[in-house]
Amino acid sequence: MQSFRSEIENPVVEKDILELERKIRLFKEGKVDEERFRSLRLARGVYGQRQLGVQMVRIKIPYGKVTSEQLHRISDVSDEYSRGRLHITTRQDIQIHYVSLDRTPELWSQLEKDDITLREACGNAVRNVTASETAGIDPKEPFDVTPYAHATFQFFLRNPVCQEMGRKFKMSFSATDDDTALSFIHDLGFIAKTKKIGDQEIRGFKVVLAGGLGSQPRHADVMYDFLATDLLIPTIEGVLRVFDRYGERAKRAKARLKFLVKDLGLDGFLNLVDKEKRALAYQSYPIDTTEFENEIVFETSEVPSVTIEDQEAYDLWKSTNVIPQKQDGLFAIGIKVHLGDFYTDKARKLADLIKKYGANELRFTLRQNILIRHVRAAFLPFFYTELNKLGFAEAGYDSLLDITACPGTDTCNLGIASSTGISVELERVLRKEYPQYVNNKDITIKISGCMNACGQHNMAHIGFQGMSIKSGNLVAPALQILLGGGVLGNGAGRFSDKVIKVPSKRGPESLKILLNDFENHKNNQETFLDYYDRKGKTYFYDILKHLSSTDDLTENDFVDWGHDKKYVKAIGVGECAGVVIDLVATLLFESEEKIVNAEVAIQEQKWSDSIYHAYASIVNTAKALLTAEGSKVKTNTQAAIITNFDKVFVETNRIVLEGSFEELVYEINKHEPTEEFAKAYANKAKSFYQKVDAYRKLEVEVK
Repeated sequence: MQSFRSEIENPVVEKDILELERKIRLFKEGKVDEERFRSLRLARGVYGQRQLGVQMVRIKIPYGKVTSEQLHRISDVSDEYSRGRLHITTRQDIQIHYVSLDRTPELWSQLEKDDITLREACGNAVRNVTASETAGIDPKEPFDVTPYAHATFQFFLRNPVCQEMGRKFKMSFSATDDDTALSFIHDLGFIAKTKKIGDQEIRGFKVVLAGGLGSQPRHADVMYDFLATDLLIPTIEGVLRVFDRYGERAKRAKARLKFLVKDLGLDGFLNLVDKEKRALAYQSYPIDTTEFENEIVFETSEVPSVTIEDQEAYDLWKSTNVIPQKQDGLFAIGIKVHLGDFYTDKARKLADLIKKYGANELRFTLRQNILIRHVRAAFLPFFYTELNKLGFAEAGYDSLLDITACPGTDTCNLGIASSTGISVELERVLRKEYPQYVNNKDITIKISGCMNACGQHNMAHIGFQGMSIKSGNLVAPALQILLGGGVLGNGAGRFSDKVIKVPSKRGPESLKILLNDFENHKNNQETFLDYYDRKGKTYFYDILKHLSSTDDLTENDFVDWGHDKKYVKAIGVGECAGVVIDLVATLLFESEEKIVNAEVAIQEQKWSDSIYHAYASIVNTAKALLTAEGSKVKTNTQAAIITNFDKVFVETNRIVLEGSFEELVYEINKHEPTEEFAKAYANKAKSFYQKVDAYRKLEVEVK
C-alpha cells in the first residue's frame, strides 16, 4: 500500500492517523496478529461489514451537531471513498460503507480538516457521547446540557483510562425529565437538574448507572439524585477506572458494565469508585459554558419569496415537524429520514440551506433523523418549499410513522433477518391505512436485525427482532414481536415483553391486528402502555397466535423483505467491540508502547495520563506471562491478572519483586497524580517490563 502525506496541523491527530497507516501496513505484511489489528482499527472507527473486502467507517459526531462546513466535508469524503450514501445511527453518528481499508487513514485525514474524528467511534472505548437533539432550545430544560456533553467528549477522547476496556461504554445527556436521550439504557446517563442552595441555583445532574439493552436488558440504577456539574468529569473517570480494572474481558457476552454492577452490587461498585478519588487528576472540574452561550447569528435577514401550493400539506407539516424553541421567534424543523439513509447531493443542498438561511447548525437525532435549529418564523414557508424539493418535508417527524431500524442483513455481520426491508413495508402500511397516526408521538416502533438491539427494539412500545423460524427442513425469516416498552421519564423506563414469533412476511398483518385492537377497545384517552398493561401479555399472544403457524407457509414466506432470493440464515463474526485473546509477543510489544506513552506524557506534564499508561503497561506485561501459562490461569479481568500474577509468579519466586505484585500495581490509587509519582511509577513499569522480558526470553530458550 502507498503512504499518503498527512496535512493535519494537530500533531496528536496526525500521529494517530499515521499510526493507523503503519499498523495496516504491518498487518498486511503479517507482522501484526489479525485479532489484535481488529481491536486497533475498531478504536479508529473502522468496522468490518458483511461484504468481504470492504469496511464500514463510523464518524463520531458528539451529540449529533454538525455545521454546513462539516456536512460538506463528510459528503466529499463519502463521494471520494465510498458510494455517496450517509447513514445516521441511533447514537447520532454518521456511517459510510464499502470503504477500502487501505484508504481509511487518508479518509480520516480529510475529515479532520473540519474537526471531525473517527477516533473511538467503535471498539472497547467511550463511544459517541449523545444528547437530546433539542438541548439548548427546549422550553422545559433547566439549562443547556450541550457544553457538558462536549466537555465529556473532549476529556475522554484518547484518554488512557478508557482505551482498551473489556467492552464499549456509552453515555447520554438528557435536557429534561422527559429523558429524550434515554438515560436508563446507558452505562452512564445524565439528566439536567437544578438545586437551590441558599439564594444560589446550582446546576447538576441526576446520574443513572449501568443500564443497557442487548439480549439481557438492564434498567440503570440511580447513582446520584443530584451531582453538581463540577463533579461530572471526576465521577465519570472514577467509574471508568473501576470498569477498566474489574470488568470482564474474556467472555464478551458478560463484559458490559451492567454485569459488573450486578455482580458487585451498587454499593460495592460505588465503594470502589470512591477509592479511586485520590488518583484522579481533578477532584473538581468546572466546565466553561461561555462558548455555547454566543448570540445566534444569521447570514441574511432577507426572506425569499415563495408560494405555498398545497396549504393543507404545509399546515400538516407545521403541526408535526416544526417545534417552537425557547428562544422567542425561533423554531426547529424536524426532518424524517427513512432508516437514517440519505445521499450526499441532498446533504450538500441542506448544508447550503442552513448556512445561508439558518444559523449554520443541525443535529442528527437518536431516532435517525435531522433537526434544523434556529429558523425564524418568517422563513418557515421558504424552508418547507426547499425541503420539499429534497423530499425532506414528509409529515410525521418522531411519530408512530417514523420507524427506527438498524441496518440488519444489509451490511451488518450479525444480522439474522432484514430490518430495513420490513421497516419499508410497515411504513407503507401506516401511511396508507393509518394516516390518523401521522402526529401520534405516544407509540414508537423499533426494529433490530438481531438480539443485540442496535435498533432498540426491546424498549419500544411495539418492537420487532429479526430471527429465523423452521418449517420442516426449511428455514424462513421471522420476527419476534415485543410489546410494552417505553420511556417513562426522569431516568425511568420499561423493557418490552417477548410476545410471539411470526414469519417475517406476516409482520404487517401483526401490526394491523395490534393497532386495530387498540383503536377498537381502548378506554377513552388510554395510552398504548396502559392498554397493554390492562389486557396483559397473554391477551396479545392469543390475538396473534394464528400468525405463528408454520404449517401453511408459501414460497413467498421464504424470501425476506427487500430481497428476491430465497432466505439463507448467514451470521458472520461480530465486531461490536469484540474481545480478543492476544499473543504473548504482541502483549509485550504493546507494553513497550505504553511505557513510551508514559514517558511522552511526562514530557508534556500530563502526570495523570502518564501514571495510567504506566499502570496499563504493568498489567499488560503481567497478562503476557499469564497468557503463556495457558487457559488454566484466569486473565479475564485486570483484578484477576493482578491476583493471579502474585500466586503464579511472585509467591513461587519465579519473578522476584521487592513486595507483592498487588502492592506495585495499586500504588496507582494510593498516590495523588504528582510529577514525582508519575516519574517513579513510569520507572517501575519499565523495570518490571525488563524483568519479565528477560524471564520470558530465558523460558523460550529453555523450551
